[in-house]
Amino acid sequence: MQKTWEIQTTDADAAARVTRLIGYHPATASILAQRGLDTEKDIQAFLKPSLHRLRPPFEIADMTRAVVRISDALLNKERILIFGDYDVDGVTATTLLYQFLKEINAEVTFHIPHRITEGYGLKASHITDIVIPQEIKVLLTVDCGVSSHEAVSLANENHIDVIITDHHDIPPKLPDALAIINPKRDDCHSGLENLSGVGLAFYLALALRKHLRDQGFFQDQKEPNLKKSCDLVALGTVSDMVPLVEENRILTCTGIEILRSAHRPGIQALADVCSIDPRHIDAQDISFRFGPRINAAGRMDHAGIAARLLRTPLPEKAGQDAALLSKFNSRRQQEEEHVLTDILTRIDRDPGLVQRNCMVFSSPDWHEGVVGIVAARLTRLYFKPAILLSVKKDLGKGSARSIPGIDILAALTACSHMLQGFGGHPMAAGLQLPADQIEPLWKHLDQVIAQTASAEDFLPKVYINHVLELSDIKPKLLDEITSLGPFGVQNPEPVFMANDVHVHKSSMVGKGHRRMLLSSSAHKKSKGLWAIQFNADPDSTHIDQFARIAYHLQWNRWNGNKSIQLLVSDTQAC
Repeated sequence: MQKTWEIQTTDADAAARVTRLIGYHPATASILAQRGLDTEKDIQAFLKPSLHRLRPPFEIADMTRAVVRISDALLNKERILIFGDYDVDGVTATTLLYQFLKEINAEVTFHIPHRITEGYGLKASHITDIVIPQEIKVLLTVDCGVSSHEAVSLANENHIDVIITDHHDIPPKLPDALAIINPKRDDCHSGLENLSGVGLAFYLALALRKHLRDQGFFQDQKEPNLKKSCDLVALGTVSDMVPLVEENRILTCTGIEILRSAHRPGIQALADVCSIDPRHIDAQDISFRFGPRINAAGRMDHAGIAARLLRTPLPEKAGQDAALLSKFNSRRQQEEEHVLTDILTRIDRDPGLVQRNCMVFSSPDWHEGVVGIVAARLTRLYFKPAILLSVKKDLGKGSARSIPGIDILAALTACSHMLQGFGGHPMAAGLQLPADQIEPLWKHLDQVIAQTASAEDFLPKVYINHVLELSDIKPKLLDEITSLGPFGVQNPEPVFMANDVHVHKSSMVGKGHRRMLLSSSAHKKSKGLWAIQFNADPDSTHIDQFARIAYHLQWNRWNGNKSIQLLVSDTQAC
């Protein structure tokens, strides 16, 4: 698919100011300037994130009410249940709060629902089947609950206090819970609306620890070290793709440091099965290695296995569970390929299926746990929203993924009369509906998107941060670029452009990847730099010259050594 290249504009004065202040290469300085960082205070806060710069937790609406109630339950030995979600964010949030409350001797247990049999979120059946029989007095949700009206009402009728912590978008009406900790509330002015579910769990633990400290609770026992739990915060924050700026950047940077210490046996075991040196764990490892394996537990079996891995103190048990998660991940990949092959076969037979403004596909043969991943792959392939539904007993349940500029949650809201339930974000959502409404939904969504989207929204773009010729790449520059990470939403990995590139060597490796040795054409006699391009055209290995390439810069670490590597994202032929 042809992409439009756009070179980002940079305030030259701001970039020069950055170079004067910290001595960085013009390429790095221009990226900092593009991100609004051109004063010494802002640059230092960005480059040296510190927990001391976190905004106070009690600025979040309902935080005081929640903390007082949990404190009372702790002192009165009342039973607390943590109800989590089955993705990485939910599993890490559940684990963090469970371990924290256990450490301060609370009467606490937790429940993570089964993705297939229980579905997403807190339901009335959880109150009747789990909460009431266990004589729970405080029900604490993490990463869910903000739309669980029926369950909260039933809990209230049974004198159970519900405290909701949830970072998802606010519905028109909130449940009647004792406390709702969600910085997206209109009446919450904390500035923390970008926190993930586990980020909110961390903030709740911070606030509770402060409250207990003020009450003299820790006079006779040691205060929990919450910094050590930032490894869980980094896992959930990066995996949930929330903006990696401000508090999320601070918590993730701190968490990656903790991950690299591998003090948690589950992290060491995950690193082992992924063949990663823990000392060099980064956000990419979380996104593409740890996260998928943790998620695979909930997709293919039960997320409780992932929670067990993260909290076990036993290295041998951690190794067994990490190996199990890897098996689940392999099964997930197989199921994913099955679904994608099915869809691509349909498109091959009828190309008109991808001519609409969105794609909607369904099948009774698809595993419900993988449809969201395949929907995301389809959006990348065809650059338009995709909805995939697994149909069982005349009910379609699945996931939607979108592209920048098209709010899929708003589009689904316009079709809400066809749906039995839905929720999510502008870029991703979950939904369910009667099977006989799938085709009408597709037609209506197509019309809704046509009314709100422009033709340009469907044109993929490559945003170039800086023109950087290959001959200008040096190790010091790459160290500077690395210091801008971890990369993610609102702090994307910088994209560079090089002109007139010579290909010394080219070959296909792995599953459709092209490995190349490149240099500037003006410096053909140089040693060149190794590059990798994923999902490349197998027929392109004969190309020996590019007019220009778009690429990321990375350190490639292998056997204790590191070398400069280009990750090529797009090319343009001569």
